[in-house]
Amino acid sequence: MKEIEIITSDDLKQFEKRKRTNLINGLSGLRSANLIATLSETGNENLAIFNSVMHIGADPALMGFIMRPEVVERQTMQNIRYNKKFTINQVTEAIHKQSHLTSAKFDKETSEFEACQISPYFHQDYPIPFVKESNIKIALNLEEEILVKSNNTILVIGKVDFILLNNGILDEAGHIDFEQISGIAVNGLDTYYTAKKIAKYKFARPNMTIKDI
Repeated sequence: MKEIEIITSDDLKQFEKRKRTNLINGLSGLRSANLIATLSETGNENLAIFNSVMHIGADPALMGFIMRPEVVERQTMQNIRYNKKFTINQVTEAIHKQSHLTSAKFDKETSEFEACQISPYFHQDYPIPFVKESNIKIALNLEEEILVKSNNTILVIGKVDFILLNNGILDEAGHIDFEQISGIAVNGLDTYYTAKKIAKYKFARPNMTIKDI
């Protein structure tokens, strides 16, 4: 029996498309599951699940996500370009099934909020909806689009406008308790995991050992 399985780039080319997609999507490990909400030019609400939301920087506060190539209509991207605004909403265990359904290809006149039984929430005069059921809601302004020439995907970068957090999930040091809010992680495109905290360490410095953290 082989101790390891070797898969070359040539092997990947022979994989069935879905198998290859699942493998490559899962190689980077578990990622956060988020719903990105936008509003169309005609006022239609749009909601889609993304597994590529990432931290870009803390000062200024920037977040980003990867948009797939625009070889077909990308409603989320079109809406962001029109309004220059969007919201990111963390998926919880309570709505992970509904959130997964938003990955279906609905037409632009259909609200995924309504079709997938997720509640929109509007905060004061901010024009873009949030997900009411989410414990972490982030309002962002479009800052930059960066074309990834290798595969024509787009890194969309937003500057944080404001954040809405449920009471009690943020500690004094600024850490969010994802276990408390039943945060969800996703592997690939279709497999979901719950969050469980296993440790919290001190800030690492060169003179520290494992015992010091």
